[in-house]
Amino acid sequence: MAGTDRNRELITGGPAIILVEPQLGENIGMVARAMANFGLSNLRIVNPRDGWPNEKAVSAAARADHVIEGAIVYDTLEAALSDLSFVYATTARPRDGHKPVRGPVEAGEVLRGRETNGEKTGILFGRERIGLRNWEVGLADEIVTFPVNPAYASLNIAQAVLLMSYEWMKSGLSSPHETAFDKAEVEPAPKADLFGLFAQIEEGLEARGYFRSETKKMKAVDNLRAVLTRPGFSSDEIAVLRGLFASFDRFTRTGQRAPGAGSETLDKGRGEDE
Repeated sequence: MAGTDRNRELITGGPAIILVEPQLGENIGMVARAMANFGLSNLRIVNPRDGWPNEKAVSAAARADHVIEGAIVYDTLEAALSDLSFVYATTARPRDGHKPVRGPVEAGEVLRGRETNGEKTGILFGRERIGLRNWEVGLADEIVTFPVNPAYASLNIAQAVLLMSYEWMKSGLSSPHETAFDKAEVEPAPKADLFGLFAQIEEGLEARGYFRSETKKMKAVDNLRAVLTRPGFSSDEIAVLRGLFASFDRFTRTGQRAPGAGSETLDKGRGEDE
């Protein structure tokens, strides 16, 4: 999905995303885009290979301008971490047992709790080719690793940032089932509209000899009404259906007007008998 709706609230803040010696500007841009998608804006870059600012990063960021423009470049990892009180290091490689290891869901919840309490936190991501060195992981408080295919565990930095950014956003929802867009409220149609639809369809079926006997007619009508009452149509939706069914009476299968069919315009798609 592309594009940004500036009429909606722009969520910013959250843990710092720290990239250690990223090589390609395009990767930095995709990281910025992933951050913006999920409400993160604090990007820190340690010694980028191709320098900064970087036009390729701007292009790949897909209008995540606030993240790119606010990015800060550091010469050393220690400087990038100096004002943070809690940091996760992301890695797919087994390390020694001296640091706690979390999954992304738990890590997102821990970060949310610490940020809510006023702490400044961060998530550390390594180089595209070799990730983080052992001494760099040693500067973090804990490790976060992803449940990936053991035989193909390598993620690029944009993917890894996207996963952690998603868990950060999800940790702030009131329910794990919450979504950004709610289903539009639709006022159900009054029963009179629905009864009119029943009558129109049943009359059309009767005229075409659909009902072979009275007994079969009663069963078919019951089934039809059960199907049509299940969705909870609005008045406008019923008008669309009535216009659709009315058109069957006006045209043959070849598109020619049926003999004896009137030329009146339907009122909001309703049948001519109304």
